[in-house]
Amino acid sequence: MLAEHSAYLAREPYSLECGEKRKYFTRIMREMTEYHRKNCPEYARILKVLSGMTETEAEPEKMPFLPVQMFKEFELLSVPKETIVKTMTSSGTGGQKRSKILLDRATALAQSKCLANIMASFIGKKRLPMIILDTELAKKDPRMFSARGAGIIGFSMFGRDVFFALDENMELRQKALKEYLEKHRDEKIILFGYTYIIWQHVVKALRNETANLGITDGILFHIGGWKKLQAESVSSEAYNQALRNVCGNIRIHNYYGMAEQLGSVFVECEEGHMHCSIFSDILIRDPLDFHCCGIGEEGLVELLSVLPSSYPGHIILTEDWGRILGEDDCPCGRKGKYFELLGRIRKAEIRGCSDTYGQ
Repeated sequence: MLAEHSAYLAREPYSLECGEKRKYFTRIMREMTEYHRKNCPEYARILKVLSGMTETEAEPEKMPFLPVQMFKEFELLSVPKETIVKTMTSSGTGGQKRSKILLDRATALAQSKCLANIMASFIGKKRLPMIILDTELAKKDPRMFSARGAGIIGFSMFGRDVFFALDENMELRQKALKEYLEKHRDEKIILFGYTYIIWQHVVKALRNETANLGITDGILFHIGGWKKLQAESVSSEAYNQALRNVCGNIRIHNYYGMAEQLGSVFVECEEGHMHCSIFSDILIRDPLDFHCCGIGEEGLVELLSVLPSSYPGHIILTEDWGRILGEDDCPCGRKGKYFELLGRIRKAEIRGCSDTYGQ
């Protein structure tokens, strides 16, 4: 399935304006919907229940979506089970069901390639020294290997001489961290971690120090829910300023993604906007009748991705609330839709990878 679209997957991630992207993207979405309908009996039955749909010649706004909750209730698979090489689980608080995502080699490889393509737009293609603001146990301990562990492993491929800043007790390794920074004093550094873990175990550990870490050229990427930070009345602006206060000269990029669509990440640009790449798209739906909202209108976030071929996760209605801010005209210069997230719908699970830490 993905091999047919290899040329599209190799394109620059923010290179297509809306008309050209829509032409390619719509065709791929139609083909994926038909492919999954034919190869996943459960998905075919769900389509009948959700829409009575038997043909797939629709525009993206009219294509059937799966509520993200479906991946907690069903094991959805569009390839022979013996071809599965990796099983991912979503983050989730104790006692709650987790999504179970089954990946074959082609899907896993496509996810890695597209993630690398997207990140190159922000950090270049050269591998840089990397600091993971987490414990190494997060990728080694099977109990932690959900979206959190996968995120660390996936992001680590962009760096070299990877250093884990927290020990097994989630304590900051301050002496070792300063030695690492001294070792790479004249180099650009990448930092990666989960939003709340960074706040709880890095910012709080360093904010009473007389001097910051002294990073002169750093790029920090963070992902994860804001629920716990909102409880502490920490805004995005306050979060970023606190990070700069303790780290030094760093660019900060939040990004958004989910286990159900790994590889299709939405990275915050230099203007503070989340961006769709050519590998993904976003629609905003009214929660009452599910019609698509216009630019600036708030609603439920629907995510579309060209990557999931081993499971029918190409069109998912999330439990997130947001709005599209524009398309093709962000001051950062990247083409495509850009948007902002406004929170979770009422009564939705707390799902951020870092929100589940400690539960």
